Amino acid sequence: MYADKTLTCADCGQSFTFSEGDQAFYAERGFSEPRRCPSCRAARKAQRDSGSGGGYGGGAGYGDRGSGYGRAPREMHDATCSNCGKPTQVPFKPTSGKPVYCNECFAARARR
Repeated sequence: MYADKTLTCADCGQSFTFSEGDQAFYAERGFSEPRRCPSCRAARKAQRDSGSGGGYGGGAGYGDRGSGYGRAPREMHDATCSNCGKPTQVPFKPTSGKPVYCNECFAARARR
């Protein structure tokens, strides 16, 4: 059904093979064709993973997801932790009456 395709990386301009197996994987999950070669994708991922800030309450992680592959960084909102009162940031707009937790309190609740 699929045949290997040669694509050109949007970052480095080098040609790379989009294998039939990768095409099936992407199609199964509804992903579009990759715009970057595996090396450039790995470099961007490493750059995102090594960055600080973002995240659920200030640590790297949750808020940084989806910042690559042509998507804008996730908008973070200031909030106060409902458990410890510490200022934090969350990837959603807090609404009154619903608790908001910093990273540490959220993790502690998840372990319960």
